Amino acid sequence: MIVRILGEGQYTLADEHLRELNALDSRLKDAVDAGDESEFTATLRALLAAVRRLGTPLPADALTTSELVLPDEDMSLAQVSALLGDEGLIPGL
Repeated sequence: MIVRILGEGQYTLADEHLRELNALDSRLKDAVDAGDESEFTATLRALLAAVRRLGTPLPADALTTSELVLPDEDMSLAQVSALLGDEGLIPGL
């Protein structure tokens, strides 16, 4: 799976890591639904850190369509709330 972090770049992630990302995505959605700003910030940072830790960065000049786009760490709870669907940022897992 190709994942883009807005303002940063793209990473290739093996399917075996999607379960960990989905667990963090569920926590993020719960934090947004509860309006819990501190949990939202901590979980978004953890989600992005997991992508960086588990993924392999793609070259900046690679022309590859991202299957998943994640917000950067500076996005607010309200901005991320507008991006979330019923399944969170990572649908279908």
